[in-house]
Amino acid sequence: MSSKEVKAALKSAREAIRNKEYKEALKHCKAVLKQEKNNYTAWVFIGLAAAELEQPDQAKGAYKKAVELEPNQLLAWQGLANLYEKSNQMDVKGDLADVYQKLMELYESGDKQKWCDVCNKLVELYHQEKKYLEVARTWHKFIQVKEEGGADNAELHQLWKKMIQLLADSTQNQDNETEQLLLTAFEHAVNSSDSVPSEEHQNLYKDFIRCLSKFPHEKLRLKKTCDDMMALYPTVSYPLEVLSLHFIQSGTFTEEAQHCFSRLLEMDSNSGPGIIGSGIKCLQERKYEEAVKSLTEGLQKTSQCPSGWYYLAQAQMKMHKHQEALLSCNQALKTLGPLGSSGVEQKNLVLQLKAEALIKIANADAAEEAINALEQIADAGSDPVLLALRGQAYLNKGLMEEASKISHELLLSHPDLAEAHALEGFIHYSQKNYKQAEKSFQNAIERKAEIAEYHQYLGLTYWFMSDETKKDKGKTLTHFLKAAKLDTYLGNVFCCLGNYYRDIAGDKSRARGCYRKAFELDGTDEESGSAAVDLSVELGDMDTALSILNEVTEKASTGTAKWAWLHRGLYYLRTGQPLQAVVDLQAAVRADPKDANCWESLGEACLSRGSHMTALKAFTKASELNPELVYSVYKTATIQQLLGKYKEAIAIYQEILKKTKDYMPALKGLGECYFTLAKSALDQYFDGK
Repeated sequence: MSSKEVKAALKSAREAIRNKEYKEALKHCKAVLKQEKNNYTAWVFIGLAAAELEQPDQAKGAYKKAVELEPNQLLAWQGLANLYEKSNQMDVKGDLADVYQKLMELYESGDKQKWCDVCNKLVELYHQEKKYLEVARTWHKFIQVKEEGGADNAELHQLWKKMIQLLADSTQNQDNETEQLLLTAFEHAVNSSDSVPSEEHQNLYKDFIRCLSKFPHEKLRLKKTCDDMMALYPTVSYPLEVLSLHFIQSGTFTEEAQHCFSRLLEMDSNSGPGIIGSGIKCLQERKYEEAVKSLTEGLQKTSQCPSGWYYLAQAQMKMHKHQEALLSCNQALKTLGPLGSSGVEQKNLVLQLKAEALIKIANADAAEEAINALEQIADAGSDPVLLALRGQAYLNKGLMEEASKISHELLLSHPDLAEAHALEGFIHYSQKNYKQAEKSFQNAIERKAEIAEYHQYLGLTYWFMSDETKKDKGKTLTHFLKAAKLDTYLGNVFCCLGNYYRDIAGDKSRARGCYRKAFELDGTDEESGSAAVDLSVELGDMDTALSILNEVTEKASTGTAKWAWLHRGLYYLRTGQPLQAVVDLQAAVRADPKDANCWESLGEACLSRGSHMTALKAFTKASELNPELVYSVYKTATIQQLLGKYKEAIAIYQEILKKTKDYMPALKGLGECYFTLAKSALDQYFDGK
């Protein structure tokens, strides 16, 4: 076949394709290839005809052969693009991207419009595949080409916005280059807007700031962008809120940060970040009650702030609200987002504080949870302070051997660590080895004299060591006072002081003041509350006693505060107010249905009210719970006697006298019953009885 015949055959093939006679076209092309096996046009026509005949593999092979022969010719690449675009197979998308890139390369120096069309398709393909870096690079190149082509500001603004939309889902998992290209897009978009100021421009700025706030290392850019927005929109609080949250999350509490919090609160007094910032300032100034109040209020408005929850937990720990601090730590852990290096560090701090709260709660379940929290901290095994905490958790759980092992190892490896000596002291104290405990707590105080708990436990060690040390003001009292001075929120040390003033110094007034202080700090401290009430009664100050009891009972939920209900019920009973006494003593019984004394007191109140049957049931219950309560057994007999059931009363009196022969009330009651029965017999002429 001559070259003239080859041209004729290719012309026939082209005609056949135009007429949709694809098989005919294939025949002509194959005839050409027999003569010229590297004929580019023939391979392109075969690809086109095979594609139309739904023979994709043959079409692909033909196009690939063509591009091998002439890699810089458009036709074969266009054919491959059309073939891959129609394919439903996922594995061709990578090949299609390569084809688009080649087409862009071929169009770049010539047809700019076609280059833009292919670029759009390539970006869409990358976006479907979530290849955000490729999306960013390609679209950035697209904008550059448009800029060089003389696109106006409005068109470029829309293109930058489109780039932001394309990369919107990339912020959770992106590399530095994608991040920088996204931020560049935001900068160009806010700076190229024609409508300034406007709501659309304002929202764009907000999105930019929101995006920047996700990248901890972009703090300078974030601050500048917030400042720029505030200059344009001075009445909008959003940039101040973001800046405030940034300062809170990064732990930056400079004068600049405080100024930011103040400005935000001036603009919006209900702003969550502003109130949280104010609370942190109070925490730094040791105004713990104000700190808790502000932080709680702020977190109700801005709950997704892990640092805010952490600072709230810190303030609650300072006030020894350990249960509340635990809840705050759990909230902080719940709200922590994806953890970068700073996030891991923050999580470790929260877990440590959570462990400290659980150790202070001091029961076996809390100890187990504390150990679990410490195990989640990276490198906890190499941190001596965390090891000391683990030792305390083991001690609370009753694992003395494990606690002692940690104590021994810490004292060898870190002899100057106060926490190591304190742990040793806690172990000796729990074993009642008071001499050794004294030495350990003294060593701990030498190294950290500002820790109130060490002074308190040294005071307690002297309290239990001997009567001599208990009465020694220079030992017990001095350390209790030192602890109270160092930590004015440490409620149980005020209870210790109350015990000292009541039992050793005999100063009831001062003791009552200490118990009241302890109870004000910890409303769950029944020992202090009860002691404050008892001393108030002894001092003849019933108003104070009732004030304490009323405060507790008003706040108490059903089934709680037994001691307060019992105390007030007995007061009402003593002062001749049986109706109120019954109500309070019933509440005490609900709080502890197995307390025989509560039932006995309730029986007495019911009897005073004239409810004999109810009183009988209460005294019977008391005697069932504690058969040694002779008074309750006696009272069941007296009620039976009152009800005219003399035989039943006699049987009960006799039971009492079997155990206690000289119990005078029972003897008297038994005599009265016999006398009444005798009198009744005489009245009925049964003289023989």
